[in-house]
Amino acid sequence: MKRLIVFTGAGMSAESGIPTFRGSDGLWENHRIEDVATPEAWERDPELVLTFYNQRRKGILEARPNPGHAQIARWQDEFDVTVITQNIDDLHERAGSKKVVHLHGEIWKARSTSHPELVYPLENWRLLIGDTCEKGSQLRPHIVWFGEDVPMLGVAADIVEEADIFIVVGTSLQVYPAAGLIHHAWRASQKFIVDPNAGELVTKAGWTVVADGASNGLSAVDAQMLR
Repeated sequence: MKRLIVFTGAGMSAESGIPTFRGSDGLWENHRIEDVATPEAWERDPELVLTFYNQRRKGILEARPNPGHAQIARWQDEFDVTVITQNIDDLHERAGSKKVVHLHGEIWKARSTSHPELVYPLENWRLLIGDTCEKGSQLRPHIVWFGEDVPMLGVAADIVEEADIFIVVGTSLQVYPAAGLIHHAWRASQKFIVDPNAGELVTKAGWTVVADGASNGLSAVDAQMLR
């Protein structure tokens, strides 16, 4: 089976009603990024950070996978599919995708502040001050915040290098280092980018540009892919 790698960003989840992390006003759900998504924010006001992610979790719980998520899952019948996502939600998994690499963490997990190797699934959408790991340290969201290393980046780069078909969808390719993954798709014989502003993002030869939203765009890609 051909290896199909799909690299997804916030635009993928936006069609399910999940806000993108940074609006045109520079805010994320009326909060400055610096106040809720950095190690410094956690040190300064962990309760605000926990409350913010609790609200995000509740919203994700109410969201549903969209037709774009479903299309990616259907491709598993024809291809060896791996999803690499910048998104912290679980909509790919809920749509049926079996191999998902989360570059920026998973909102339905928590990890120890002092023993980062201790990661736990969350049983509900609330994570509170006083929730601790087995060694007594406060739990924090299992999220890669701005200013932190992206531990899965090397794994993702190796996966992209094995792609026969590479699809980028729902990302402006402005968040580094994750955006640099497109430069590892040297082996792919077909490369697609799906984004309403895609024409401004990729100008190099070898890319098929689909200037549309995630669901409609992935449907168009399905019609163009060489089996």
